Amino acid sequence: MRMGKKKQPTYRVVAADARSPRNGRFIEIVGIYDPRPDPSAIRIDNDKAVEWLRKGAQPTDSVRKLLEISGAWEAFSGEPSTRPVLTPPAASGAKAPAAEPVEGSA
Repeated sequence: MRMGKKKQPTYRVVAADARSPRNGRFIEIVGIYDPRPDPSAIRIDNDKAVEWLRKGAQPTDSVRKLLEISGAWEAFSGEPSTRPVLTPPAASGAKAPAAEPVEGSA
């Protein structure tokens, strides 16, 4: 389901009847996808997603990729994801050590 303003999309990952329109009625919100920040923000409730997949929900290709990234697809199917897992950078707040001055430079 597309949300947001013109040229600023955000998407809701929803469980919906296949006959309903893209932005029409849905049964339950499963997650949110925001493609604008770098890296993209993906927040999916894996428990809800796996529950709907077990009930027979068929994800679109785009949603399946999001489920693979979040780990819900692996939890459902049991097969490891073929996509590389992106880990966020360490948020420890520690900075890299500064370069030491070279001897003899002015």
